[in-house]
Amino acid sequence: MDTDLLIIGGGPAGCAAAVMAASVGMRSVLIESDDALCRALRRIPVVSNVLGATSGPDLAATIEADLARCDLCRVELGRRATLVEGFDDRVEVTVEPVESVEPVKPVRLGEPVGSVKPVEPTEPGKPVKPGKPVGSAWARGSRLTAPYVVVATGVGPLGPEEAGWLGGVAGRALPPLWEADPAAIDDRTVLVLGADRPLCTVARAHPELRTRFVVAYPPEDAYKTEEIRPDARVELVAVRRLEFGSGSAPVTAEIRTVEGERRTLTADLAFLNLGSAPAPPAGAVVADRSGYCPPGRQHPRVFTAGDLRSARFQRIATAMGSGGEAALGAYYASRGQPTGTGGGPSTEMGGPPPDPAGGG
Repeated sequence: MDTDLLIIGGGPAGCAAAVMAASVGMRSVLIESDDALCRALRRIPVVSNVLGATSGPDLAATIEADLARCDLCRVELGRRATLVEGFDDRVEVTVEPVESVEPVKPVRLGEPVGSVKPVEPTEPGKPVKPGKPVGSAWARGSRLTAPYVVVATGVGPLGPEEAGWLGGVAGRALPPLWEADPAAIDDRTVLVLGADRPLCTVARAHPELRTRFVVAYPPEDAYKTEEIRPDARVELVAVRRLEFGSGSAPVTAEIRTVEGERRTLTADLAFLNLGSAPAPPAGAVVADRSGYCPPGRQHPRVFTAGDLRSARFQRIATAMGSGGEAALGAYYASRGQPTGTGGGPSTEMGGPPPDPAGGG
């Protein structure tokens, strides 16, 4: 085995799993495709539902500092896990370099990315000793082996072509809402496509903005609107269909509401806020009909954590909690103890893996 626990994903869930694993004496290797840990956190200006944190960048820095104290955890940045395979006695994870990420080097947390001192490579298959980072000389398609894996790859953004209720979006430049410049949208009408949580983040971070947000969203996303509904700057419009007009300024869109009414929406600017879809690696990670990967449906040696588990529990605090829970599940499973956090429908190691064709 290369280590005691493989962790795929360097967001709050994966980092929490690494810290928890170290606390119970488990060595881990954390694989992250980006060039920094907790990249998504760094673009969240206001955090209001996490104990001890008020902004995403500050929380990301705190998480990095916590991992820096975990001698039993080693981080590989710029690496993507492309395949997870589950066997009776182990898991194997295929790892590929991400060409666009620089630098692709092992990182001793606490040192800035880009100024990391070179380390002696470790050949694939050789044990990862505590205090020695995984090497940077892996060949393409290298495999790592461990008794258990925590998969915390989270979700990726949906594109307009994946939203069946949107039309006329081909060739149109529609930036994501979280990239909006507050000065550029102040005192203007903004058409927001989708009611995902970045809308609430933008509004909470900039209460001084005089922006009028016209939010068009499909009826299945109605549950996402509760947090933003009290904001007087927001007009919520549930739609069956939205078709963009041909012009670019002002933005016009023909809509058909859920009540069957036909209206024309007009705005100065338009932004995407469609939400996300789970992004698991291929192989043994089992998804339900929604595309998410609940812990109770997984192979006995595979534990899922974070936003990958469910659409409705995508919060920083729940991601961190589930990461710690997943690591504890692997710890107890390694000792033959019952665990209900992963490993399929059986709570005992050695129970039958789930039927991949099933849903939930």
